[in-house]
Amino acid sequence: MKQRFTIKVLVAAMLVIGPAIAIAQTTQRQVQQTHSAITPVDREAGSWQARHEAINTRVAQGNVDLLFIGDSITQGWERNGKAVWDKQYASRNAVNLGISGDRTQHVLWRLDHGNIDGISPKAAVIMIGTNNSNGQDNTVAEIADGIRAIVARLRTELPETQILLLDIFPRGANPNPQRGKILQVNQIVRKVADHDKKVHYLAIGHHFVEDDGTISKAIMPDSLHVSPAGYQIWADAIEGELRELLRPG
Repeated sequence: MKQRFTIKVLVAAMLVIGPAIAIAQTTQRQVQQTHSAITPVDREAGSWQARHEAINTRVAQGNVDLLFIGDSITQGWERNGKAVWDKQYASRNAVNLGISGDRTQHVLWRLDHGNIDGISPKAAVIMIGTNNSNGQDNTVAEIADGIRAIVARLRTELPETQILLLDIFPRGANPNPQRGKILQVNQIVRKVADHDKKVHYLAIGHHFVEDDGTISKAIMPDSLHVSPAGYQIWADAIEGELRELLRPG
């Protein structure tokens, strides 16, 4: 009798503890899978908030056929790249969603807070991730996760938009470990190109590098941000693919 009672107690305990253990294991896996590059977050800087709101205001006006999404290198289309932008993108109803200093997590937050509300652009060009690559901020795998999360968010929110994902551009006047880290990220994210022809990957960073592996100050004056000549290289490198993505029908 005592043995049967003990068995019943054990069975009852397992019915209670078993699910709790399963939940704990699931929660642990979720925690392990969560990291800064895929956790949407805004930035406190007043200039960042002002830029974000300005983007939202422009997007709310509609007439958006082309997006450029990224960080300061993308925002630079309004400075060093302005002449090229005015010539090649203004007439295509392009909107610049670049904000200086942004990382993948900041772009994710912006996509959830107005940057793509109420629009259905024909195409979106993405170049993001270099700020995540600084020091030990994020690993190669984490940066790749962040970029893939952005692509996934766009596919969900803008299902008819063609996505042109660019490689993270090389940085540093000479070959260096950070360039190697960036190249590893690029090797992973190029796999996001899908078979339904909505996501396309294009590597153009090599166009900025000289035959000896250096990057000229004429192209990247600070070894990171591109010059007017660099923006022309960028535009020329994506034009063929972009023209196809923007083709009617």
